[in-house]
Amino acid sequence: MSSIIVNGNSIPNIPWEDRPSSSNPEKEIMWRFTKNPVIPRNLTVRSNSIFNSAVVPFNGEFAGVFRCDDTARHMDIHAGRSKDGVNWVIEDNPIKFIKTDSELPDSDYKYDPRVIFIEDRYYLIWCNGYHGPCLGMGYTYDFEKFYQMENTMMPYNRNGAFFPRKIGKNYAMYSRPSDSGHTPFGDMWYSESPDFIYWGKHRHVMAPSGGWQSTKIGAGPCPIETSEGWLVFYHGVLTSCNGFVYSFSAALMDLDKPWKVIARPRPYIINPREIYELAGDVPNVTFPVASLVDKDSGKVAIYYGCADTVTGLVFGKVDEIINWVKTNKM
Repeated sequence: MSSIIVNGNSIPNIPWEDRPSSSNPEKEIMWRFTKNPVIPRNLTVRSNSIFNSAVVPFNGEFAGVFRCDDTARHMDIHAGRSKDGVNWVIEDNPIKFIKTDSELPDSDYKYDPRVIFIEDRYYLIWCNGYHGPCLGMGYTYDFEKFYQMENTMMPYNRNGAFFPRKIGKNYAMYSRPSDSGHTPFGDMWYSESPDFIYWGKHRHVMAPSGGWQSTKIGAGPCPIETSEGWLVFYHGVLTSCNGFVYSFSAALMDLDKPWKVIARPRPYIINPREIYELAGDVPNVTFPVASLVDKDSGKVAIYYGCADTVTGLVFGKVDEIINWVKTNKM
């Protein structure tokens, strides 16, 4: 039994598939769901693609917020429910947010959401179109009514991920400052807020380092608290002669100072190699956005975007992943 403690939820019905006999644990620390893609591109009446979406346990089942680009190629986020985390019903229409302030500006688009339960509600953060990509924020109690708050970060910024609890006296998040385009650079940053409105204490976390993560990096799912530190899945991008290639791995961060890296690996964990990851609207993309973790078994399921078209699932064990990160650290 693992000595690593995971702080979080008991999820006895976590989506899961044991490692297949064909998977070599020395080569693959995590393994793909054999029924991938778990969410097809056309699950709503007007969706061109469904990917880079966020899932959480909810009332013994599962709920989430999904990026659904429609057939006009407009980007927006939709609510969805599932009894098992595999078979999903996603609303055909985008979320209609209730503004917490009547003067809140409208969004040109919304995409790549993350969702996390903090204290008494589920907080959302997403890339929000307001004079360029910034970080929008909202919350829900029931995945039926959604409330929009002030943007957390001005343009240009992407890949926001909240921590599940306060760090000291403040709420915390990771983000990646960017530019107005398909950013050819990017480091991970950490920020804090006393009230989810005013953000500061900005700290540099990690920069691109070479190989599969040589162009830019960014937070994936919201950080997972363990007795060894914050387990953070993150994506990295390589610029090849055929364009960007998105892979992902995991790193371990200090519990009290989450901008300090304990261990960061040189290899990736998952990179594009299956046909649904290699071919799509944007080829060669594996982009992690949401994690489900059962604190009792240490099982973890990662939902990830595949070729900016569909959504896949990969599985692993927290103790094995942390030990792998330490063994393969830079």
